[in-house]
Amino acid sequence: MYKLQDRTRILFAGVFSLILALGIARFSYTPLLPLMQHQAGLGVAAAGWLAAINYAGYLSGALIATLISDIVLKDRLYRIGMILAIVSTAMMGLSSDFTVWALSRYIAGMSSAAGLLLGSGLILNWLIRHNHHSELGIHFSGIGLGIAFSAGAVSLMTHWLNWSEQWLMLTLLGCLLLIPALRWMPSPDRSMMTRSGQKMEDAPPGTLFMRLFMLAYFCAGIGYVVSATFIVAIIDHMPGLSGNGALIFLVIGMAAAPSCIAWDLIARRTGKLNALILASVFQIVGIMLPVWSGSLIAAFAGAILFGGTVMGLVSLVLTMAGRYYPTRPAKMMGKMTLSYGAAQILAPIVTGSLALRSGNYETGLYLAGGAMVIGTFILLVLRGVEKREASQLAQSRRRPVNPVPLANG
Repeated sequence: MYKLQDRTRILFAGVFSLILALGIARFSYTPLLPLMQHQAGLGVAAAGWLAAINYAGYLSGALIATLISDIVLKDRLYRIGMILAIVSTAMMGLSSDFTVWALSRYIAGMSSAAGLLLGSGLILNWLIRHNHHSELGIHFSGIGLGIAFSAGAVSLMTHWLNWSEQWLMLTLLGCLLLIPALRWMPSPDRSMMTRSGQKMEDAPPGTLFMRLFMLAYFCAGIGYVVSATFIVAIIDHMPGLSGNGALIFLVIGMAAAPSCIAWDLIARRTGKLNALILASVFQIVGIMLPVWSGSLIAAFAGAILFGGTVMGLVSLVLTMAGRYYPTRPAKMMGKMTLSYGAAQILAPIVTGSLALRSGNYETGLYLAGGAMVIGTFILLVLRGVEKREASQLAQSRRRPVNPVPLANG
């Protein structure tokens, strides 16, 4: 039997874990929502609560990730999270009780944090330890693949299966993904040395850099969640575009899948901060295109630009965060995710209020685009802060250490 190289096998463990924990356990809810409203009587308000509960579970998982330092415990919780992804998906299909659904969405949110943060941290730790490029583009492509997988699977199954049968079929598909997600993930290593004999040391950024970095990621969270949450409704309510919302969602997922790898390659040439700035500019255009032009071509172009940058931003930010803490990458990843997740809770509330006043969700896109403009400006400032901190660090290393004078006598 052909044996995959270790690096490829481990990266694909991450890909399968994200398709399982995010694509199936978390994002399947989006394309199945209209069917559950039609067949299972799920109300609009209840649907919103389930989405909020899912975010709460995700933030709970991110908080846990920031508090754990032991890599063996992280590995154990990652594996539990993958199993819970299966359990939460089955719960949706085995019951029509709102309380069970709410518990399922909370568990699914926690399992997605296990795949996105703990799994990413374990893989990045292994890459650094084995002297590979500390890049997670291939791993994070699992998010886009997961979105495309869930959208495509639901579109196919809707012709033959009802809402509950689709959840159970997704559970079976998830069981297949569970095998490589668990078997191919490397065993944790507590040693503080790389394979080439270099010592692994954490080098956290300065306080100002960290605060600005989290604020920029908060703005990116607004840009992401408004478009990701309301894009289907926005497209379906635009003249001449009705019925194309689900297709646009699928295009976003397909564009997101290879984008993380592409942004890794761009970052090698430009540096990660410059790549983040470039991705942010493209994402602003992608968010605003449906508003600037009501044509289907503009909607597709916007979906490609949005999908092609949103996961790239996540990949670049979390990779940067993990590189500051090579011995415990999930620590700063979790902090960044708390900032990103806070935006995911606040922005839909503000967007909903704006929609009530204006009668449409388009003002929400202006909010998302405006937040991304602010975030891009912060990244430009951050580039200067990074240079200043690097210069200060270099000067401190060159400065001679004064010898301690010996006492007389």
